[in-house]
Amino acid sequence: LSEVDLELRGPGEFLGTRQSGLPGFRIANLAKDQLVLLSARKEAFAIIETDPELCAPQNQSLKKGLHNHWQKKMSFLQAG
Repeated sequence: LSEVDLELRGPGEFLGTRQSGLPGFRIANLAKDQLVLLSARKEAFAIIETDPELCAPQNQSLKKGLHNHWQKKMSFLQAG
Protein backbone atom coordinates (compact mmCIF):
# COMPACT_ATOMS: atom_id res chain seq x y z
CA LEU A 1 0.00 0.00 0.00
CA SER A 2 2.80 2.41 0.84
CA GLU A 3 4.49 1.77 -2.51
CA VAL A 4 1.26 2.58 -4.37
CA ASP A 5 0.90 5.76 -2.31
CA LEU A 6 4.50 6.68 -3.18
CA GLU A 7 3.77 6.22 -6.88
CA LEU A 8 0.54 8.23 -6.72
CA ARG A 9 1.49 11.14 -4.46
CA GLY A 10 5.27 11.16 -4.49
CA PRO A 11 7.51 11.35 -1.42
CA GLY A 12 7.12 15.01 -0.44
CA GLU A 13 10.15 16.93 0.82
CA PHE A 14 12.90 15.75 3.13
CA LEU A 15 13.18 19.15 4.80
CA GLY A 16 10.17 21.33 4.26
CA THR A 17 6.43 21.51 4.57
CA ARG A 18 5.27 19.88 1.35
CA GLN A 19 3.81 16.45 2.05
CA SER A 20 3.19 15.21 -1.46
CA GLY A 21 4.32 15.87 -4.97
CA LEU A 22 7.47 15.43 -6.96
CA PRO A 23 10.80 15.38 -5.13
CA GLY A 24 13.92 17.35 -5.98
CA PHE A 25 15.39 14.32 -7.75
CA ARG A 26 15.88 15.05 -11.41
CA ILE A 27 17.29 11.65 -12.33
CA ALA A 28 15.73 8.99 -10.10
CA ASN A 29 12.17 7.86 -9.58
CA LEU A 30 11.79 6.69 -5.97
CA ALA A 31 9.08 4.19 -6.88
CA LYS A 32 10.80 2.65 -9.91
CA ASP A 33 14.52 2.98 -9.22
CA GLN A 34 14.67 1.34 -5.80
CA LEU A 35 17.54 -1.04 -6.64
CA VAL A 36 19.73 1.74 -8.01
CA LEU A 37 18.93 3.99 -5.06
CA LEU A 38 19.69 1.22 -2.56
CA SER A 39 23.03 0.63 -4.28
CA ALA A 40 23.81 4.36 -4.16
CA ARG A 41 22.86 4.42 -0.48
CA LYS A 42 25.22 1.52 0.22
CA GLU A 43 28.06 3.32 -1.56
CA ALA A 44 27.35 6.57 0.30
CA PHE A 45 27.48 4.80 3.67
CA ALA A 46 30.76 3.12 2.67
CA ILE A 47 32.30 6.50 1.85
CA ILE A 48 31.14 8.01 5.16
CA GLU A 49 32.39 4.98 7.08
CA THR A 50 35.91 5.34 5.68
CA ASP A 51 36.02 9.16 5.46
CA PRO A 52 33.37 10.72 7.73
CA GLU A 53 34.68 14.28 7.27
CA LEU A 54 35.12 13.81 3.50
CA CYS A 55 38.73 14.96 3.77
CA ALA A 56 40.23 12.51 1.26
CA PRO A 57 41.15 14.10 -2.08
CA GLN A 58 38.77 11.83 -3.99
CA ASN A 59 35.86 13.06 -1.82
CA GLN A 60 36.46 16.81 -2.13
CA SER A 61 34.01 17.32 -5.00
CA LEU A 62 31.38 15.34 -3.10
CA LYS A 63 31.96 17.48 0.00
CA LYS A 64 31.67 20.69 -2.01
CA GLY A 65 28.51 19.48 -3.76
CA LEU A 66 26.86 18.52 -0.47
CA HIS A 67 27.82 21.82 1.10
CA ASN A 68 26.40 23.80 -1.82
CA HIS A 69 23.18 21.79 -1.86
CA TRP A 70 22.45 21.90 1.87
CA GLN A 71 23.82 25.35 2.76
CA LYS A 72 20.58 27.22 2.01
CA LYS A 73 18.34 24.55 3.51
CA MET A 74 20.29 24.45 6.74
CA SER A 75 20.79 28.21 7.22
CA PHE A 76 17.68 28.37 9.37
CA LEU A 77 19.54 26.43 12.10
CA GLN A 78 21.86 29.38 12.62
CA ALA A 79 18.96 31.78 13.28
CA GLY A 80 18.78 30.87 16.98
